[in-house]
Amino acid sequence: MELFAEFSWEYPLLVLVGFIVGIINTMAGGGSLITLPLLIFLGLPPSVANGTNRIAIMMTAFSANMGFKSKGLNTYPFSAYLGTFALIGSVIGAHIAIDIEGEVFNKILSIIMILVVLIIIFKPRIVKSTLEVRTTGKYLVYSCIAFFFIGVYGGFVNAGIGFIIMLFLHFFNRLNLLQVNATKVVIVLVYTLGAFITFVFNDMVDWSYGICLGIGTLNGGWLTSRWSVKKGEGVIRIFLTVIVVFMAFKLWFF
Repeated sequence: MELFAEFSWEYPLLVLVGFIVGIINTMAGGGSLITLPLLIFLGLPPSVANGTNRIAIMMTAFSANMGFKSKGLNTYPFSAYLGTFALIGSVIGAHIAIDIEGEVFNKILSIIMILVVLIIIFKPRIVKSTLEVRTTGKYLVYSCIAFFFIGVYGGFVNAGIGFIIMLFLHFFNRLNLLQVNATKVVIVLVYTLGAFITFVFNDMVDWSYGICLGIGTLNGGWLTSRWSVKKGEGVIRIFLTVIVVFMAFKLWFF
């Protein structure tokens, strides 16, 4: 597809939406529940919208990761292990998404949105953890297996995956919310790269739309990651609650 063939109102809209989604994905998750329907509404086939959305996801994860690192927050090598297993799963998930017809994909996406609503509504309350983190030994092995399957889902559609990752890292690995988000963005960056390359090789990326979204998410992720480290866990907990309520309302009534 020709890059920026002519300027259109859609481009600044995508940058603005991308900035907002960058904030949402860095602090909580669920941004793809906004961007995927938007890209489809703008006329992209579902499979191309799915591939195009990966640019925004990567840019959010990259800038947020740099932002957390600039504030001294890093969970390496734990995040790298999980990201590697998620990467393997994501390539499988992306191939599944590519092979599915557009109409079937839309139906699956609608079902996924309903399931995400249930997760959002009925998930356990995330609280401040004072227990010792569990990132080595058998817990690392179990986590790698779990993130392989999370990667399959992430490669397939990615919508709402941020909530799933946060719940697992917080309740199973017992990371605090700052550590959860710092780990999450690394994992998402690694596995999304694999899925994105798969979509590119199959010519399922609209570069102009994707770059516009990416410009927005890049800035949203960078600013939000640095700001959240400065403010601490409390602001993440408040923001997460607001996003959960917003997403539940959107998915229930729209």
